[in-house]
This record gives sequence, C-alpha cells and structure tokens, in this order.
Amino acid sequence: MTDLTNEQIADTLILPYLKHAIRMHEAGYASAVDIDNGMIYGCGYPKGPMTVAQERGLFTPAEGSADAAPAEFKIAINKVGVVGTGTMASGMIQVFAQAGYDVVYVGRGQEKLDGVVAFIDKGLSKLVEKGRLSEDDKAATLGRLTGATDREALADVDIVVEAIAEDLAIKTELYKDLDRICKPGAILATTTSSMPITKLGEATSRPESVIGMHFFNPATILKLVEVVTTEATAADVNETVLALCKKIGKVAVSCGDRSGFIVNCLLFPYLNDAVKLLESGQASMEEIDAAIKEQAGFPMGPFALLDLVGNDVSLAIEKELFETFGAEAPEFEPAPTLVAKVEAGELGRKTKKGFYDYSA
Repeated sequence: MTDLTNEQIADTLILPYLKHAIRMHEAGYASAVDIDNGMIYGCGYPKGPMTVAQERGLFTPAEGSADAAPAEFKIAINKVGVVGTGTMASGMIQVFAQAGYDVVYVGRGQEKLDGVVAFIDKGLSKLVEKGRLSEDDKAATLGRLTGATDREALADVDIVVEAIAEDLAIKTELYKDLDRICKPGAILATTTSSMPITKLGEATSRPESVIGMHFFNPATILKLVEVVTTEATAADVNETVLALCKKIGKVAVSCGDRSGFIVNCLLFPYLNDAVKLLESGQASMEEIDAAIKEQAGFPMGPFALLDLVGNDVSLAIEKELFETFGAEAPEFEPAPTLVAKVEAGELGRKTKKGFYDYSA
C-alpha cells in the first residue's frame, strides 16, 4: 500500500526525532553525549541522535567540548535504602546488593518482602547457571539484604531510592515521612519517570538532598539511569549519585526536572509520529516497522514497541509532553488512532491486542 520507499518512511520519522534532540541540546537541557547515551542505553539504538544529526550535517559540536571529569563520591554511601517491592524495586535492590552494598528495603507486608528475595534468588541463580556468578557471590549478595515493613528501618541509610506508585499524593506523603526518619545528609532519590521531583523536594525540609535516579526496566539488565536535578539539588548530591551509578555498573546521564527527561521526551513523540504516518495512509504498520529496523537499525519498529510498552502508558506520556511543550511543539498532540486504541481497551501485548493482534 505504500507511497513511500523504506528510506522515505524512515526519514519521515527520524528527522523530527533528530530535530527534537538538537532543540533539547540547544536549550542547554542536556549535553550531546548524555542525549546520545540516553537513547543508546535506554532504547538500544545503535547510535545516538546527536551523532546521527552530525553525520547528516544537521549539528556541529562546539569546539573544545571535552568529556567531563569522572564523578567522585562527595557523600559517603555505605548503606542503601529502597522503598518498594515491585519489579523495578526488586531489580534495583539486586543491582545495589551485587555491587557490594548492604540494602534495607521496605514493603507493605512479609509476603511482599519474601517476593523480593525470591525474585533476586531466581535472577542470581540464572547468573550462576551461566557461569557469570559463583555460589559464594550469590550467597553474599543475598546476605546483604534486609527487609522491613516499617519505614523506621531506613533511619541510618545514606541514600533512599523509592520505587512506589506513580501518584504524586502517595509519593509526597512518603517524602514527608522520609524527611522525618532519615538522618541529616541522607540523599532522598526517586525513580519516577513522570512526577515533578521539585514537588517532592518541597515536601521535605531538605530539598537540596532530593534527586531523581530514573532506572530503566529491567534494572538488572538495562544500563541507563537518568540523574535528574532540581533547581535546589546540591552539587555534592548530584556528583555523589553520578559516582554511585558508575559504581553499580550503570551509565548515568544528567538532565533537569522537566517532563519526559531525556529518553521519554525523544522516544514518545517519535512513536506518536509513527501513528500519524499510519493515519496518512502512506504506509502500513508492517512497512513502517520494517523500514525503521532496516534503515535506522532500531531494535524494534514503533508499533511493536507501542504494543510492548502499552498504548495506555504511551498515551499518558504523550499527553503530558503535549501539555508541557505543546506551545512550541504542537506536533506532540496525541494521534487520534492512539487515543482510539486506548478507549477501545486495545492496550497492546498485555490485553492480547493493540496495533497488532497477540491472541493466537
């Protein structure tokens, strides 16, 4: 059905993506290196958008833009706290414990706490089977875990990372409690991908200690962490978190507290553009997915990825981006077909039907 070649399909979607990345860089929001690393390590892309833009003659790096000096621990981190027991929290707990940190994690009941240990035990056992971890290392990692049902157990940790529900009221209540419980100087970090971190800081008496550490799921596999500072975040807190990310084997990218951070702000408008291209009738889903994999080298086409992420999740993020950036980027308005899919309950793989059918 296509009116376009594979190259034209890819260009229709890739050029706006590159321009958004350039605009993000020119606004001083993130460095070219961090924008590239965000998309490489967060989405599995073979090259970052700033590199591709440079190859196409759309971007010229500033002269003398050298790599920053390695981050150092300005605040001692010996014990880590995690609030949450879901998949993201469990993955983070495993990552910290494998890196040698004692981890205190807080959940809503013993069954939840036991579930974390079972999750980590299973993950470590797979590594042992593959010869990537010894039985002694597995036992040592599990030995660093302490579960608790009371937040008071976090009183002596050096950093707390929360991974609870994406609900501002629930997170605000938690931050007020952490402010009361945690020792002076302890860092309060959030894995939120959408909540305003500044608001969480304002709920405490120590906004200078509040920062974003947005891990990507699954945290045990994906290397990216978006380190998000607010206007109030202290430089020593930021540098310490960057150093911590490196110590636990992650690639940290730095950005400010605004909707979408780096990855979501570039990824979801591109996915939305793919739906709009489908609506134009110039190419089918299958043709668009194939063109993006073939021409751009992306690991998945946009429609396969939308179905994997969940069309409801994608729409919520796109709405938020449009609300934030719509004045300067009216093209961020959610595609009608995406809205219709969500209204029809066709959310993707989790409902067995999205843009593709998974019922077979």
